[in-house]
Amino acid sequence: MDNTEDLFKPSLAAALMKLDPEDGEQIMEYLKTHALLTREKALLQASVRDQKKLLVENAKLKKDIEQLRAQLQEKHRRRSAKALLTPAPPPTTPSPAPSAPVNPAASTIGATSAVPSNASPPSSSSFDRRGRQSGRRRGERKDCPISDSRSLGAEPQLNVSRLDLRVGRLISVRRHPLAETMSIQEVDVGENAPRMVVTKLGGATHLEQLQGGLAVLLCNLKACKIRGVVSQGRLLCCSTPGGCVELLAPPTSSTPGDRVTFLNYPGEPDRELQSKQRVWERLQPDLQVDSRGVANYKGCGFEVKGKGLCRAPSLINCIIR
Repeated sequence: MDNTEDLFKPSLAAALMKLDPEDGEQIMEYLKTHALLTREKALLQASVRDQKKLLVENAKLKKDIEQLRAQLQEKHRRRSAKALLTPAPPPTTPSPAPSAPVNPAASTIGATSAVPSNASPPSSSSFDRRGRQSGRRRGERKDCPISDSRSLGAEPQLNVSRLDLRVGRLISVRRHPLAETMSIQEVDVGENAPRMVVTKLGGATHLEQLQGGLAVLLCNLKACKIRGVVSQGRLLCCSTPGGCVELLAPPTSSTPGDRVTFLNYPGEPDRELQSKQRVWERLQPDLQVDSRGVANYKGCGFEVKGKGLCRAPSLINCIIR
């Protein structure tokens, strides 16, 4: 079907002319045109898929560049702090100037007349005391930058403001090819390209009903590969001990990219949550849905400013994971 010259051989043209002498030639031209259009359509669809793939790769490269830039800035800051902490070299004691040559006899006479017989030569204890004092002074100068470096590298306060929560729209939902209990979502969060997210929603019977809906996405988790698919975030779900699971729903007037904030916990989120600090794992037990179905952190609601609160579609008194 890819080569129109092979499709429309002289035998087919002759057969058409024999069946319909008047319109056979026009039918032949129509078939050729239709085949060419079909081929162009397939090429166009392939180019669109390639373009989407390039957009996703471009967004990932931009994110990698931002991470590398942050790492370089952190290394530069640590190198500067280390330079401040490095102690100055100890001062060198100047060597005594060589004395002028004197007459041995005169020096002996001067020594016996000026110095008592029981006097001892100056000991090195005075030099030791001066060395200890200078060492203490150097230690005192060294204490100040240590406290500064600790304050610079201190961990930010642990609260929900460190989570980058945004409203996202599910563009597509499909089952994971390698795991029946998992699904793959493409989520639009107002960026240049949608994010690919892997979740454990594969047990739902009607995944297609989620397509086009709104959800809350945790965006500053480190990207990780799950069963061969890179996941670039986490969709927040409401879950009961009985196994009921629902996606947390933002206000219906929300748009992709809207921030989810907390009135009692202002602040900017981390650029990326460090896995060693386990920020999400430590905050997650305090994320719950109350008896009214409103999502909250320690009693403070998930809010999209000017648009409303995030809620569970039907569950109450359950956890958010």
